[in-house]
Amino acid sequence: MPNRIPPLRISAFTATTAVGAGKTALADALQAARSGLRPNDFGPSPLPTWIGRVEGVEALTLPETLASWDCRNNSLAWMGLQADGFLAAAAAARARYGADRVALVLGTSTSSIGETEGAYTRLEADGRFPPAQRRPLVHTPHSLAMFVQQALGLEGPCETISTACSSSAKAFASAERLIRLGLADAAVVGGVDTLCGSVLFGFNSLELVSREPCRPFDAQRNGISLGEAAGFALLERADGKQDTGGQLLLLGYGEASDAHHMSTPHPEGLGAERALDDALARAGLATDAIDYINMHGTASTKNDEVEAALVARRFPARTHASSTKGFTGHTLGAAGIVEAVISLLALETGWMPGTVNSSTPDADCGPQIRLQGAHGEVRHALSNSFGFGGNNCALIFGKGAAA
Repeated sequence: MPNRIPPLRISAFTATTAVGAGKTALADALQAARSGLRPNDFGPSPLPTWIGRVEGVEALTLPETLASWDCRNNSLAWMGLQADGFLAAAAAARARYGADRVALVLGTSTSSIGETEGAYTRLEADGRFPPAQRRPLVHTPHSLAMFVQQALGLEGPCETISTACSSSAKAFASAERLIRLGLADAAVVGGVDTLCGSVLFGFNSLELVSREPCRPFDAQRNGISLGEAAGFALLERADGKQDTGGQLLLLGYGEASDAHHMSTPHPEGLGAERALDDALARAGLATDAIDYINMHGTASTKNDEVEAALVARRFPARTHASSTKGFTGHTLGAAGIVEAVISLLALETGWMPGTVNSSTPDADCGPQIRLQGAHGEVRHALSNSFGFGGNNCALIFGKGAAA
């Protein structure tokens, strides 16, 4: 088992999702049990499904200095960076540590592939992209990180993590290592993924997309609802003064790759459980210390079955667990950061969300899974992110002890 790690202070965080831009919009939706899903209106031939679409992305114009990066994914990233004063927080960290000492670690599943799809529909007679699309850096998986690095004026280590739906959860783990090893003094982490044809039709080809709003852990669940989102957090070392008085902290993380199947979780959840155990070990906690669990809970048949069994066998009945995919849709590479933000909001406000759209829990679910939200004392929160190919990540957040 890994050793306990020094906590990292989370000095700023934000998320922009289908329920709105920033933490206030997200917190309000969670407390009101208001879903952001709507009938699919994306693309020229929309699939009959429901999606979590962010309003205003198409109307956004990037600043002139960033215009060469223009694409839907980077536009959503820019929208997300402007929420909750995150741009100012990142600028303050850059001034405090130096641009070369702030790392950037972002997760994305598809990056700017939507822009590349559009370019292929407008090929010239000789097979080349039209002139406006001859922008190689935009058509790469690293486009998002390079864009955000320029937008924030950062010069430290810059990573793109693409491990499907665990991508932006794993960004926290990578950032912790960079800081602990002395390669950076602070890190901006996060993730962005936008809707595109490859996502919608790709998941539909796997027969994973529901024609209705997704119903995580419901006995009648029949598939996922796809969404899009941008989220970011700023991580810094927590010294003796900074980790007191309720500061939000990254306490632990666990990663595992069980490689059981390209798109189906291990039937016994072995990789997920290994990630959980490693996160608990790094945080120095037992399962009974966790008050809230944000479950991966995609509403696919197998994911929910395996995750529910893991939570039922490892956690006490009093633990409040829920899936928030019914609020935002499954935001793929951005799911980890969005659900980390929701977990941080639970610590900050004491509100533990319910599982919207679901009405009858599957018989395999334990008492931990709640359909209704509730107020309570939240000292520690766990966020699960499980991706295709058995890429699993668990994050544990907490509050610093009062002075």
